[in-house]
Amino acid sequence: MARTDNRYEKARIIGARALQVAYGAPVLIDTDQTEPILIAAEEYDGNVLPFTVRRGEHQ
Repeated sequence: MARTDNRYEKARIIGARALQVAYGAPVLIDTDQTEPILIAAEEYDGNVLPFTVRRGEHQ
């Protein structure tokens, strides 16, 4: 299923994942990248991130 995140959601997801990678989280794809933000972007494009976006009313 294709992702339908808007640009703000995408930026938030990639930023959060890059922070995790920078602090030592395991990388979920095979990549030659060394920068956490680039690794996170590749993971996002590969649709392997375990993040979900909840939309709707906040409680």
